[in-house]
Amino acid sequence: MIELTDREFAQELKVLRGRLSTMAERAAAQIALAMRALADQSDDLAQQVVHDDVTIDTDEKEIDRLAMQILVTRHPVASDLRFITMALKFVVDVERIGDLAAGIAKRALELNRLPALESRGDLTRLATLVQRNLYLAIESFVGGNVEEANAVIAADVEIDRLNASLFAQLMAHVAADPATVTRVLPLSSICRYLERIGDHVKNLAEAVIFMVEATDVRHREVT
Repeated sequence: MIELTDREFAQELKVLRGRLSTMAERAAAQIALAMRALADQSDDLAQQVVHDDVTIDTDEKEIDRLAMQILVTRHPVASDLRFITMALKFVVDVERIGDLAAGIAKRALELNRLPALESRGDLTRLATLVQRNLYLAIESFVGGNVEEANAVIAADVEIDRLNASLFAQLMAHVAADPATVTRVLPLSSICRYLERIGDHVKNLAEAVIFMVEATDVRHREVT
């Protein structure tokens, strides 16, 4: 009976891990689709991103329910307890990533009705860095890889640097031609959303390190 219970518990943890991974991959796909909607000036794609955010919200509720059920019925300890605790934090960050992807799509809808800005800076590069870091965070979670998680945290420094550079470029447009403000504001919002996504991705990596090593690396100085 004890062996059967252990197998059931292991299966529940496997299901929880799979649901978390699927949710994170769904959020990553939302970012890519939102940026494509911006590049292609596609209202249809942008509206799809906004609509599909509901699915990520549903993921969060169902994963929360599953994690709480395991906590109540299995009374996990040690690494299993850390994993479930991490799962409850993980879904909050992933849900916010989904919200921010929807925010990018909404700003794309605004920009689609305005003349294109002559130069948007390296917005595509910023989005690429953020997406690459998110996929690395997912890999580190799936494999319990602390080295990859540390790489995610280190890469966030470049994301912050590029965001600051892009924001300065966009403000320069307004300084040179105040009439561009209606186009610059949505673009600066997209920069800010991508930077915030980067912060949530960093949180995911920190959660992986806590899950694997029981070490809290939040607020650790990154050199």
